[in-house]
Amino acid sequence: MPRVTHAIAACALLSSLAACVVQQPAPAPRPSPQQIEDRRLHQVEGRVDNLGRRIDNHVNQGAYPPPQGAALHHRLEVIRQEAHDMAAQHGGGLSADEQRVLNQELDNAAHAIGE
Repeated sequence: MPRVTHAIAACALLSSLAACVVQQPAPAPRPSPQQIEDRRLHQVEGRVDNLGRRIDNHVNQGAYPPPQGAALHHRLEVIRQEAHDMAAQHGGGLSADEQRVLNQELDNAAHAIGE
């Protein structure tokens, strides 16, 4: 009799565990290397755009004169062109190392632009 009781208890336990199993949704597909490289380029372009808006705001607020703003804009456009030149070398995106180099240049430009 105790074996029957143990067997029934084991079956009840197993069926309750089976009821707890929930199917997990399929994981999202991983982006391709090209998609990752494209995102890196878009991130760099986004930083260039944001810094350009900061320059415009500083010029409009009189923080520095328009010629200085134009020089800073030119510096950003040089960085943007470097990014596009790098991207053109291998299918339109940036490697992690290329993005790191460009971000360092953008960090220096951001420092020159100021807050």
